[in-house]
Amino acid sequence: ADRADGTYAGIDPERAHLNLPAVLAYAPALAGVEHQIRFEVPDTTWRVATQLQPTRDGAYSAPNLPYLLDSPVLLGRLTRRTWTQNGQTLGIALLHRGTAAQADSLAARTQRITRAAETVWGGLPKYDFGTYTFLANYLPSAVGDGMEHRNSTMVPLPKPLQRGDLDHLGTISHEFFHCWNVERLRPADLEPFRFDQANMSSLLWFAEGFTQYYGDLLVRRARLISDDEYLKEAAQLIRQSQLPGARRFSPIEMSRQAPFVDAARSVDPTNRLNTYVSYYTLGGATALALDLQLRARRHSLDEVMRRLWATNGQFQSVDLAPAKPYTLPDVQRALADVAGDSAFAGQFFRRHIYGHAPHDWPALLAPAGLALQPANPGKAWLGASGTEFGPTGATLTGGTLLSGPLYAAGLDRGDRIERVGGRKIRTEKDLTKALAARTPGDVVELNVSQRGLPARVVSLTLAADPTGQVVRVETVAGQTATDAQTTFRRQWLTGK
Repeated sequence: ADRADGTYAGIDPERAHLNLPAVLAYAPALAGVEHQIRFEVPDTTWRVATQLQPTRDGAYSAPNLPYLLDSPVLLGRLTRRTWTQNGQTLGIALLHRGTAAQADSLAARTQRITRAAETVWGGLPKYDFGTYTFLANYLPSAVGDGMEHRNSTMVPLPKPLQRGDLDHLGTISHEFFHCWNVERLRPADLEPFRFDQANMSSLLWFAEGFTQYYGDLLVRRARLISDDEYLKEAAQLIRQSQLPGARRFSPIEMSRQAPFVDAARSVDPTNRLNTYVSYYTLGGATALALDLQLRARRHSLDEVMRRLWATNGQFQSVDLAPAKPYTLPDVQRALADVAGDSAFAGQFFRRHIYGHAPHDWPALLAPAGLALQPANPGKAWLGASGTEFGPTGATLTGGTLLSGPLYAAGLDRGDRIERVGGRKIRTEKDLTKALAARTPGDVVELNVSQRGLPARVVSLTLAADPTGQVVRVETVAGQTATDAQTTFRRQWLTGK
């Protein structure tokens, strides 16, 4: 019990951080019966925070085993902040070494996020016991993570609270959005969830990816970051959609790989750099592209989310589980209903959900008065994903990108670059200087060693750095945004 993240458990003299599947024995024969759990704390200053229902005798109750396992617990000297929102109680149970003022600031900023999220959906879910709790472990022993649950979320981060620190809020925003999307509006192929086998889903691009999109957007709508700060996040989503894996495989295919790549541990060498893009970021880019298309048609992705909530998410069973999980056709139908155009919805799904056609980002961004530009114009690029420098050269520790010069030259993980254009490469600074003297399109010779064989010379053509940035057109010399563009952008980024 020494990994205090969103999946495992961590116990030490300062706290107990419990994700119950990592703590309790799994007894499927008892799945349908009520369970009670009691905690014995080391001293009277420790408190318990959990979504489980307290009983009169000091225990905590769950209606069935799946609900119990879905209920994480924090124990320790907790700082609590609560507020009322739309007739229900929301709150933070905080483990940290900071001040009361820092806890107050976190609660105030979190409230702005929860209200922005409620606006998207048109109301809060009906929490099972009228309460939703952020279980925030910000002690140094925490492991950065986030995990959604039905009426709570575990949001650990080994970073103290500081004024203006947005790392905490990004996770809070993402996980709170899940109390609609995933916890109640749930993929049919994840219901019921199996604790004894891999759970493969075709819908994580929507369940996690669309949540990723809104997680960043809601921090902007809560007025906690500027337009330009949000656009940096959008540019990262766009970049992910341009990677080789995204250009060759669909969001559905990326979703199905989740049980085997998401926190799965193995030592097998893979080519995932070119065959996989996280369903979080690929789904987030898909959501961004769809929202921009819908807004150009005088609709929005917010409407699609509300439509799915009305047709599926709002219905919950008596055993506190989703009663109408959704399917791929349900999502397409909701898009068609909102757009008033089944042909548009069908084409989008064929091209970008079942298929992997690239999005036309310049055209999508233009109505918002935004432009996609190179972040490092004129900078030469090799296409390495990881490099370790040493006295004999620069060893490629990751794969090489399918779209990059190193891949085209036949180099891969484990190969060592000894010289670039005659310059010895021993440090990152050496490589930077060697590339700075050249521009995209230049042909350069590399001295390389592969698999312990004698060094040889290979020639390759340097490419342009593919990193992009999204900028407001009014920041580009000689350009101005029209009234229509600024209105489009304001309505999108503020939700108003």
